[in-house]
Amino acid sequence: MHNELNQTTQTLMDLETLTRSVCDIALEVGEFLKQEAPKLKTTDILSKGIHNFVTYVDREAERRIVERLSVLLPRSGFIAEENLALMPAEFTWVIDPLDGTTNFIHGIPLYCISIGLMHRGETILGVVYEPNHREFFYTWKGAPAFLNRETIRVSAVPAIRDGLFATGFPYYDYSRLDDYLSILAHLMKNSHGLRRAGSAAADLAYVACGRYDGFYEYGLSPWDVNAGALIVKQAGGIVTDFCGEENYIFGKQIIATNNSLYTEFLKLFHAWKQESN
Repeated sequence: MHNELNQTTQTLMDLETLTRSVCDIALEVGEFLKQEAPKLKTTDILSKGIHNFVTYVDREAERRIVERLSVLLPRSGFIAEENLALMPAEFTWVIDPLDGTTNFIHGIPLYCISIGLMHRGETILGVVYEPNHREFFYTWKGAPAFLNRETIRVSAVPAIRDGLFATGFPYYDYSRLDDYLSILAHLMKNSHGLRRAGSAAADLAYVACGRYDGFYEYGLSPWDVNAGALIVKQAGGIVTDFCGEENYIFGKQIIATNNSLYTEFLKLFHAWKQESN
């Protein structure tokens, strides 16, 4: 028990070193992704469900990440996208080895590795790495957010009319499609525009550094948002679910914006809020 307490204390005290080690792992696996991208064949692509694809690259990338993280932080648990169930532990890694698989298989150079670390339910470390541009977005509890060692902040855009927004298209749950499209239409008519990059991890990272002023999506999983959400928050932004609550990691819906336009942005989701009440 005493040894476990010492490990917990040491890990929490040394989050910066741990984060930089995670960045090193992401860098190595990112090089693997780039090397394998031109080799991918149609026969390598499997379907996990409608519009939901996986390749040997996803699975091998995850295996490598899990192997390295298990050495980095022994006895930690994992929530990971490819064939790994939740293994309860005081420290739990939340991993997406290839966020943007559809982009990857079509040769579109925007996809990410996303790695977060939770301690007793609280996310305390987040790394999002986009290998094609060699961009590291990262943070840890008590630190600012960084892009390649430079501190980043969310934008200061004050209103939707002045902002650029990102979203992701639902690919399996179409039950709220009309509500989703009404928000899409409002932003199309009343902002600088919308982007759909195909990687939620990248979208959140871009909110954190001010490229986007807000992001929303539903139907996401914990590994899609865990790391990126922390980076947005440590960059001074606000992250909630569509009801303005904290259930965005496991609740399959997320809003991320700067502080100035969050209240205006949240009002667009009144249909979700009414149904939840």
